[in-house]
Amino acid sequence: MLTVHHLRCEYKINPIGLDVRSPRLSWHLQSDQRNCIQTAYQIQLYLQDSHEQMVWNSGKVISNQSIHVELDGWLPSARTRYHYRIKVWDNFENESDWSNTAFFEMGLMDSTNAWRAEWISAPLSAEEEKDESCPRLRTSFQLSKAVAKARVYVTALGLYELHLNNKRVGEAYFTPGWTSYSKRLQYQTYDITDSLEIGENTLGAYLGDGWYKGYLGWKNEQQFYGKRTALLLELHIEYSDGSEEYIVTNEHWQSSSSAIQMSDIYMGETYDARLESAWTDLDPSSWSPVEVLNHPKDIIVAQENVPVTQVEHLQPIAILTTPQGDRVLDMGQNMVGWMKFKVQGKSGHKVELLHAEILDHDGNFYTDNLRAAKQRIQYTLKGGEAETYEPHFTFQGFRYVKLIGFPEHINLQDFTGVVLHSNMEQTGEFKCSSSLVNQLHHNILWGQKGNFLDVPTDCPQRDERLGWTGDAQMFIRTASYLMNTAPFFTKWLRDLGADQRADGGIPFFVPNPSSDIFSNEMQDTGHSSAAWGDAAVICPWTLYEMYGDIRLLAEQYGSMKRWVDYIYNQGDKPYLWNTGFHFGDWLALDSKPDSYIGATDPDYVATAFYAYSVSLTRKAALALGKSEEALHYGELHDHIVKAFREEFVTPSGRIAVPTQTAVVLALHFDLLEESGRKRAIDQLSKLIAEANNHLTTGFVGTPYLNPVLSETGQHELAYTLLFHEDYPSWLYQVTQGATTIWEHWDGIKEDGRMWSADMNSFNHYAYGSIGEWLYRYVAGIRADVERPGFQAIHIEPQPGPGLDWVEASVETMYGKVLSGWTRQEQGEMQIRVVVPANTTAIVVLPNAVSDTVLLDDVALDQASDVNDIQLEAGQLQVMLGSGSYLFQYKMQLTEA
Repeated sequence: MLTVHHLRCEYKINPIGLDVRSPRLSWHLQSDQRNCIQTAYQIQLYLQDSHEQMVWNSGKVISNQSIHVELDGWLPSARTRYHYRIKVWDNFENESDWSNTAFFEMGLMDSTNAWRAEWISAPLSAEEEKDESCPRLRTSFQLSKAVAKARVYVTALGLYELHLNNKRVGEAYFTPGWTSYSKRLQYQTYDITDSLEIGENTLGAYLGDGWYKGYLGWKNEQQFYGKRTALLLELHIEYSDGSEEYIVTNEHWQSSSSAIQMSDIYMGETYDARLESAWTDLDPSSWSPVEVLNHPKDIIVAQENVPVTQVEHLQPIAILTTPQGDRVLDMGQNMVGWMKFKVQGKSGHKVELLHAEILDHDGNFYTDNLRAAKQRIQYTLKGGEAETYEPHFTFQGFRYVKLIGFPEHINLQDFTGVVLHSNMEQTGEFKCSSSLVNQLHHNILWGQKGNFLDVPTDCPQRDERLGWTGDAQMFIRTASYLMNTAPFFTKWLRDLGADQRADGGIPFFVPNPSSDIFSNEMQDTGHSSAAWGDAAVICPWTLYEMYGDIRLLAEQYGSMKRWVDYIYNQGDKPYLWNTGFHFGDWLALDSKPDSYIGATDPDYVATAFYAYSVSLTRKAALALGKSEEALHYGELHDHIVKAFREEFVTPSGRIAVPTQTAVVLALHFDLLEESGRKRAIDQLSKLIAEANNHLTTGFVGTPYLNPVLSETGQHELAYTLLFHEDYPSWLYQVTQGATTIWEHWDGIKEDGRMWSADMNSFNHYAYGSIGEWLYRYVAGIRADVERPGFQAIHIEPQPGPGLDWVEASVETMYGKVLSGWTRQEQGEMQIRVVVPANTTAIVVLPNAVSDTVLLDDVALDQASDVNDIQLEAGQLQVMLGSGSYLFQYKMQLTEA
């Protein structure tokens, strides 16, 4: 049976508020027959979910495309919902039934001319300029007839929390999100049709400082984007009789103070429940007129990323009393979000919660690594009945919560950890026979959860939490195995393009409130370090490989070119990059004393990444059909590689920079001649041996280390690095009780001391890039760049010492890909593979001989569902269509 399911529009299920001129649809096929390929599809669009008022019909389109399908010749109308259904035909001449009906709804479409509303703000007086409280703005209106449809379109300078008739609207937090505020500002759309009431309604919003006006960076600075929070809102009501009404922010709205006395992303929140009052409070002395602000509207765009939501909830596993006498909740997991709690007591009594990632060597509450970030919640009780509270415009990174002022008896059920992050669909699962490796995978996943909160932050706890470009590009492929990151990075890359300098340079972090945040003695610039600025190229190309999104690649192609041009124009040697400040191999273990920059020559790192970015830009040009530009970048790449060899490789083929990272980059970026490549492989092995078979790499070298070892025939050495439990290694952190990835290999040293408090995050995902190796090499799942988005799949599991079995899956744009292997007794190998419909796969069976392989208990060469069998470079390759397959064979012995 052939069915169509998992319908998506622009990656999302039933989205509302789209501003895409040509929305794209994607779907999965499901078939009970192997080798199923779509041969045609039909899409129908309606204005009603009952399939009435058809507005577009594709007819039967002969095509195997089932992702990012554009609706040719059709343009949507603003504020209109479209219902769609899909049917397909396959290569067995099966015709599916119509899918279930899904929908997408357009937003305002043209923000320049669409907004009727005015920007409004709480009144500002000289006395109030230093007031940290969060204002609230409101209006009331009457409804006297039935409502057919009601939508709120809203954005803010700062953060907003929307309320209707004393109830919070929507599930999104930290709206409108962090963008390059001077150039791009998102708005959100809410369906409130069922929340309006006949009679009087009150609509309002709290405003918080957020990233717009609150603290950012580590210099105790605020107000990078503006000095006043403000609201822009429109409520569009369509009545059942066909008439319309608009409620908009204007001078008639009212403002008042609130119980939120202070709320800041770094510092936490202060709340006085005694000051609470209903939105419908009619006391005129509590409300005053708002002020209308003159602020641009042409920068406003619809929500692009998935929203930040409350994704899950954790209960404390214990309450501890530290040696210093503090009462501390242990959440059992380093998490990001806040604590929701219940408390009862007298009016005016204050309770306080402080948040920390770790306890020190003596078991005491440790906050030194937070630097200036207070991560403090202060709550003043209203008094009487039990009160429940959770914050509004702040988030904390923590495992431990210090309680101050709470009753002597603590009920753990009164406390809930609310986990907040961008609500990306989890797509990757990995499990194996090693509990330590499983915990490592858990830590990688939770590192992503904690740091993908609207932007890809470096860390979620101290006074930083910035969208570092280097960290993002180092982790993006791992992130895209674990979760559907396409909408998340689409939004972030648009901010990167917006913040890109006129000369093509890229800020160290995006969004970039100010380059001055990072000015210090180390450098005189806040932009354009190699491996950091290369995010402009590496990120869009990786998304293209993982999701097949040619539109996003085309959109970012100009930014990619500008970055490469920027490098070309540095210094007086256009084929080397030997000017400017670079972070180099940040936090590598081979650094000099008192330096964060590793021993690998920064000019070497810069030129290597220069070559890599040019090679990827060339690939992008080819994918986009720009053959002349591809030729140009191919020639430029040849020149850079030649200059690299002349500068950094001796005539005998030895890499002149003797570090693990230097050799790894040269091999991964293909910068060596074949003779030099063979020598580099030996050189890398020796360098690792000299380090007692441990790594010495930092942020730049670590993501590529194990992949290079596996690609160059040293897969067992890669396993050796994985399974070390002593410092430095991934599992050292696990054995030290880590539940996320650390910033330093020894955030906690072997003697129990902490790394310097000035920079010691225990939730920093860069070293979690080992996750790519687990999926791509250990389990063997990777996409084919010639047919990106996993339309063509490579499955090449690489077993190694220390693991008896592995099972991994990735929910791709086409459906779930699964690869699992089990080593059985007497050299027997069992490999299970699942290939989704409308895709094909090349499966490489490690150490297999064709005449010993069984496929579903049938000899491989007699199996009817195999498309082809080849022996390539000594490896048995089996070409498969969709379906579930089980291979069994006795592994061929290999020479040691």
